[in-house]
Amino acid sequence: MPLYDLTEFLKLSSVLNYNLSAASLNRYNVMMYLNGSKRLDEDAAKDREKKGILMEAIGYLFEAYSQKRRRLGPLAVLHPLRATALLARSLDRLNLVVLLSTLFHDILEDIKPVDFETNKWKEMERQLDSLLERMTTEDEAGLVDNLVCLTRVETETYYHYIGRLLENSRHRPELVQVKLADRLDNTLDMRIELEDPLLGINFFQNIFQLMFVNNYKGYVPDVEHPPSPVLNGARRLFQLFKNAVLLSLIRQNSTGTANETLQILFNAVCDASLKEAQRTLIHLMSYHCNDLSVQRDLVLDAMNYCVSGRSNLVTKPDGEQLLDGLFSTYFAHTSKKILYQKLDLLYQNKPLMIQASIAFIVIFLSFLNDSTHYISGISAEGIAPT
Repeated sequence: MPLYDLTEFLKLSSVLNYNLSAASLNRYNVMMYLNGSKRLDEDAAKDREKKGILMEAIGYLFEAYSQKRRRLGPLAVLHPLRATALLARSLDRLNLVVLLSTLFHDILEDIKPVDFETNKWKEMERQLDSLLERMTTEDEAGLVDNLVCLTRVETETYYHYIGRLLENSRHRPELVQVKLADRLDNTLDMRIELEDPLLGINFFQNIFQLMFVNNYKGYVPDVEHPPSPVLNGARRLFQLFKNAVLLSLIRQNSTGTANETLQILFNAVCDASLKEAQRTLIHLMSYHCNDLSVQRDLVLDAMNYCVSGRSNLVTKPDGEQLLDGLFSTYFAHTSKKILYQKLDLLYQNKPLMIQASIAFIVIFLSFLNDSTHYISGISAEGIAPT
């Protein structure tokens, strides 16, 4: 399946959720579905042992996440399971440590002793110790190192965290693969939908008609405006900003860029982000700003801005261009309180959201078009407008 396809992602989620909802967790089915039925080792005995360890890890995750939920409501355990499935589908040869690193990539941040009764926590510790004892000394050490690198500590900004992860990836290149799989799942997991809102829509044909065909009536959706979601359009755009930060830092770091799996996942994050920006733009034009003359002016203004190259830079607000200062004003804040206040302001500014969606489409297409492309002004130290 295309890793960025939302329809296939929804199927992946439903299959995993169906198995997790069974009266008795079928760890073998879940493990084989995650792996795509691939072998973990050419030796049959070693293959069975490694699959047994994976099944034990799935059982531990199911207990650890218990009834924790994602922002949109589904079981939280779905995130590490799906991220692992997406990573496995990008690999020709599976590696136990890489799969376990993906399964457990959030465990040190998400799972705390205070969430459980004392006896339950001790039982889970014994379960984890039993899993680690089944691994070779080298594999256990590699897994522990990876989890430490993948865990963001409270004192780190997102930029510092990614910078540290990339520095460690010089010795452990699988770290970048795991992080890309994590971001890919987070990008796809922003909607509770029956189907992809882009299904049956020729996005670029609609934009072409808007700009060139004088009797174009505008895109009219088949359904009324859906109820307000938990994750609104401004917060979705912020997730695309985080992807742009990660991809820019990977490009500047350049370590492991020749790795085929990394390239598959890198491009999948670009494609998933590109599609999400399109969904946001179509939604805004369908329900919030359906005056074609206003749409045309906004698109033309955004086109001139992007063609000038300013979408390749972190800019300061100048009072004239809507898009100037987008990253530095709305997305770059390290304080969650200030960030959410800025995102609420962005949500009220629908013309800017339309142009921001267009800018993100251009940004992710630029990543796909040019293997050296990144956004200037993004570094491991943070955002610096140019």
